[in-house]
Order: sequence, then C-alpha cells, then structure tokens
Amino acid sequence: MNDESPPHALPSPPQAEPRSAPQAAHGYRWNDEFAWLRSQRWREAMRDGSALEPDIRAYLEAENDYCTRSLEGLADLRKELFEEYRGRIVEDDASVPQDEGPWSYYQRYEVGGQHPIFGRRPRGGGEETVLFDGDAEAKGKAFFQVGACEPSPDHRLVAIAEDTSGAELWTLRFREVETGLWLDDSIQGTSGSFEFLDDRTVIYTVLDAEHRPRTVKRHVLGEPPENDSTLYFEEDPGFFVGLSRTESQRFVTIDAHDHDTSEVWLLDAESPSAAPVRVATRTVGVEYDVSHHGESLIMRTNAGGAEDYTLASMPLSALGADEARNSWRELLPPQAGRLRLGYHLFRNHLVVIERVDGLPQLVIYDLSDAQLTRERKVSFSEEVYSLGLVGAREFDTQVFRFVYSSMTTPQRTYDYDMSSGERVLRKEQILPSGHDPARYVAKRLMISASDGEEVPVSILHRADVPLDGSAPCLLYGYGAYGHAMPAGFSLTRLSLVDRGVIFAIAHVRGGMDRGYRWYRDGKLQKKRNTFSDFAAAARALGDRRLVDASRIAAMGGSAGGMLMGVLANEHSELFSAIVADVPFVDVLNTMLDETLPLTPPEWPEWGDPIRDASAFEYIRGYSPYDNVREGPYPHLLVLAGLSDPRVTYWEPAKWVARLRARKTDDRLLLLKTNMEAGHGGAAGRFEALEEVAFEQSFLLHVLGAM
Repeated sequence: MNDESPPHALPSPPQAEPRSAPQAAHGYRWNDEFAWLRSQRWREAMRDGSALEPDIRAYLEAENDYCTRSLEGLADLRKELFEEYRGRIVEDDASVPQDEGPWSYYQRYEVGGQHPIFGRRPRGGGEETVLFDGDAEAKGKAFFQVGACEPSPDHRLVAIAEDTSGAELWTLRFREVETGLWLDDSIQGTSGSFEFLDDRTVIYTVLDAEHRPRTVKRHVLGEPPENDSTLYFEEDPGFFVGLSRTESQRFVTIDAHDHDTSEVWLLDAESPSAAPVRVATRTVGVEYDVSHHGESLIMRTNAGGAEDYTLASMPLSALGADEARNSWRELLPPQAGRLRLGYHLFRNHLVVIERVDGLPQLVIYDLSDAQLTRERKVSFSEEVYSLGLVGAREFDTQVFRFVYSSMTTPQRTYDYDMSSGERVLRKEQILPSGHDPARYVAKRLMISASDGEEVPVSILHRADVPLDGSAPCLLYGYGAYGHAMPAGFSLTRLSLVDRGVIFAIAHVRGGMDRGYRWYRDGKLQKKRNTFSDFAAAARALGDRRLVDASRIAAMGGSAGGMLMGVLANEHSELFSAIVADVPFVDVLNTMLDETLPLTPPEWPEWGDPIRDASAFEYIRGYSPYDNVREGPYPHLLVLAGLSDPRVTYWEPAKWVARLRARKTDDRLLLLKTNMEAGHGGAAGRFEALEEVAFEQSFLLHVLGAM
C-alpha cells in the first residue's frame, strides 16, 4: 500500500456526532449511530436542498471544506487535466443527422457551450431550425439537464423533458416548431419517459411519493394536465414502468418490470383513445419485450429456459387472449453463451446485437427468409472493443446505424446497408489536440477467480510503458444488474495513461459480460462472487508482475461503489487508493426500508431482508457500512450528490462518518457532496470534466504518477 503523504499538512477532519439509534431485525440488534444524517425531510430535500436540516447541512459542508482544503495543493494539476480534456473535444461538435420524414434531426454544441442544442434541417440540406437551446434554457439555474427532445408525428411540435434539480424529477414541455412558442401545457413530476401516441396525444409516466414510476397517463394537448386520464397503474411497488414506441410507429408499449420479470401492455396509435391491451400475463422469472412487424409482434424473451434469450413471434390476432403465450413461435433458437442483448426491426430486416465470449457483435437477418436461417455478421478486428446499435428513426429503410470504439480507437459512427453489406463511415471522433492509436496498447487477459472461473480483464497502457511490474494501475469495476462494462474509448482516461498509469477493467460477475449466467452468479446469495472476482483480478495483476502491486487503485460507482466499500473493508491490503462514486454502501438499512425509491424493485437483485432471514444475514455479512472495522484503510475519495434519488446522499455520508471513527491510519479520507446535483453529477459537459479532473488529480497524487 502506498503511504505517500498528502500534498501538505492536513487540517483536522470533521467528526460527526454519534447518536443512539437502536435497530432490530430477525433477532439481531445493532446501533446505527449515524442514522441522523438521513434527513427526515429527504423527499423535499432531494427536490430542494434548502429543506435539509441545519445540522446535516453543516456536516456535509464541513466535509466539503475539509476535502477542498486537503487537496488544494492539486489545483494546478486539476487545471492541467481539465485543459487536456478540453483540448480533445471538438467544441462545436454535432451528431450525425437522422432522417425522419421530410426532416433530418440532430443535436450540436456551441463553442464554450455546456448543453446540447437540438435542431433539424430539411432532408437533403437547408436552413436550420433550432428546436431547443439547452444553453439558453440553463441560464440562471444551478442545475439543468435535458433528457429528451422529440418531435410529434406530424413534426409540428417538439416535446422536451427537463430536470432542474438533479433529482430525476422531469417536467414535460411542448413547443411549436414553426413559431417557437411554448404551449401552456406543462406536466410536472414525471419520470421523463414519454411518447407521442398521435399528433396531439402524449403518453407519460408519473412518479409516486416514493419517486417510483408506477402510473401511465394520457395527455391531450390543450387540456389541463390535472384532467389527464390514467391508463395504467402498477400495483406492485417492486415494479417500475417505462414507455417506448415500436419501430413501425404502430404501438406504444407500457413495460412493467423488475430485475427478472416483465409484463407489456400495448396502446394502438390507430385507436388513440382505446385502453391498453396486455401482451402476456407476467410470470415470475420470465422477461419479454415487444416490437411490431406486419401482422405479428416480435419479442426478445427468456421464456422456456432460454437463459441467454431468444426471439419469438406472436400473431396480432392473439393479442388480449387469456393464453396468449401459447401462440408464441420461436424465431431464433437459444444458444448458451450467445447473449441476445437487443434488436431493431425494419420493414425488410432484423438487426440483433449479441455478446459472445465477452465481445458484442451485430447480426443481420433478411425477413423475406421466414425461418431466419441466413445471417450476416458485422465483423471487427480489434481484440477488445465496444459496440452500440443506434438503429434508425425510420422503419422502411435499408440502412441502420451503429457506433464503434475501442480503448485505443475513438468513436466511429457507421451507416450499414443491410442489402449490400456496405459499411459507410459517417463520423469519426476527432481529438483536436491529436491522438495516435499506435501510442497505446489494448488487450484482454483472463484471470482465474477463487472458484476457478475465468474473469476477463481489459487493459489499456501506453505502448512504451512495459507490463513489468513497475507502473501503477487503476482497476475499474461494476458488477450488478447485468450491466456489462464496455471496453470503449474515453478521452479523459488518456490523461491517466499518458502519465504512465495502466488502466484496467475487471469484467466481474454480476454483469452479463459472459452471458446471463455471469449475471446470475453475481447476485442474491452469490453476490460475493463479484467481490472475490475483483480482488482476484487485482491480486493477479500484481502477482504476474504486470503492474506495481503496491500502487493499485480501485474505482467504481453506484452499485460499483458498493464493490469499492467491500474491497475497502475486506481487501484493503491490495489497494493504495479507492474512489467510490455515489456508492451504494448502506445496503442493509436501505433494503430494510421499503419506503425508499429503489428498495422494493431492488429485492430481486440483492434479496429481501425484511421477510427473508437468510437474505438479512447474507447482506449483513458484506454491507460496507455495517462492516467498517477498526484498522488501516487505503486512501479514500467518496463522492455523493445531495439530490440523488438512486443512492441517497446519506449512504456515503454515514459510511465516511463511521470510517472516521474507526480507521487507525492517517491516509486521506475525503467526502465530496455535490450540493446541487444528483446521481450523475454535474450536467454541463465542462462542469462534468471538472469533476473528472478532481477525481484523476486525487488518483495521480496517491499513485505517485504526477
């Protein structure tokens, strides 16, 4: 462990007052002495920070001040890093336009602008119409984020979802494109999910008092929002509701789901006043999503034991039937290890994005072949890479779009002709300050976990930095909800690598990096595999003398921040520093409180410790806050957001308070709470880069790589 001293003599850290707060469950009693850091008015405080109790605010601000003063000697480095990031950005950048009807839609940035500007031009070229100017709308607001800007089917209006608190509490507004005038319609308290059903009808989801999207409403433009009719209400507090529109534009889907079960209802755009119709009754453990093609519905599903998912079809005529599942017909047979991640339908083709052996691939099927026996794969040559399916805004087209990058190759946007197989490069990410991919090396290693599983580790290093045990390393991980960690390009990561740091990603269990089984083996009563996989990766990097074992830092956020908390408690000897970004570390107390926004929906991921004593004991055994020990810890930087509805601010605050009381070393322990943002941090693109510079300057300092 690196014992490098701070940049100057540290001020005295704040000490939160311990207050008695007895807790009990399943015959076990404990004291949560920092429970008072949870605001009694947390719902109000999440929306408006001024509602926070004075003693809580005083503690958070004292920690922020201590963090600032502790790292003030790194101010020049932070500025240097920020200028490097900015030098890699084309400031007046624009997305590749997407055609829809008579228009081409895109978003762009102005030089110096923080927020996107949404615009359109006539298809084929012509004068720009600005649909929404994010910079103009953000003026005077401490936080501003636009979540979506979507045109109505007749292209006369746009709907905008915007958040002004960071609490992911979205307001929907509507604007006439031709005149630029805002309609009086303003719908507050939404989750940001909405779809036009027709030119004047909008379907949207509403957040309940616990910040959960459970209600779907129909709004007719020009009518008072308080008169909006309720189309769907989800009775189960463990299910969230989202909306999407089929590529054919025929249906809006209402998707009710938790982490392993789903149920879909359809709204028919041809009958905009009709009630939604259920596709198939939910069955625990069965997931399906729905699109539409001709006289059929197309579904990606794990029904029938298809763990890595299959595609199936169902005739529209069976919609609404009691036993609709009986009409499902398999289109693509399931193949173990070939994980179907998603798909995009066109009139004549089907594009599926899959992951095989940890790497994504695109597969195209011609729908004139009813059996889908012929497939064409889009191939890539690099050893590790990232791939995203953009699709298209139109149904009747031969061309779809995808985005490719690798750890060494900047992002490239391609249009692919599904009939000819021609691939056209539409945009390549340019770094104005220069970038030579040959200066870097990316590779993938396999590390043996404690139970013999082979864990992929993606590595990026400068070509002239040898893997001989001399260089420091930053090891990143997540491992939850089935989210795989893409090995894509990062313009900020280069600043670490250029200074001799080896960057690595441990693709641990809990994600779907190696199929659904990889996820299943990293959740519930197998959650500890996530932690042991990451520790095994760090240990192997040192033992193989690929990196300097005394200078390994770990980093993760949200559920990956929980991983960081467990590592700090149980494997601190492996790491010289840990960065925990909005870390989910108060796992037991949060999962015991079903009034919190994410608790009931999270039980299929972590277990229900309220009703299940074995889940209680298992979570209690690893929950980072509950297992803080007396002893030394690595250098720690902990980041939080006051308005965060996902990982509430008091989780990292309580964890740091208990760490201060129990750790026995003088290494850095810093808590920085963004008092004006939530889970994603600052929304402005340059403000976000300043936050990255703060994190990286800390890492470079404690790793001795400045």
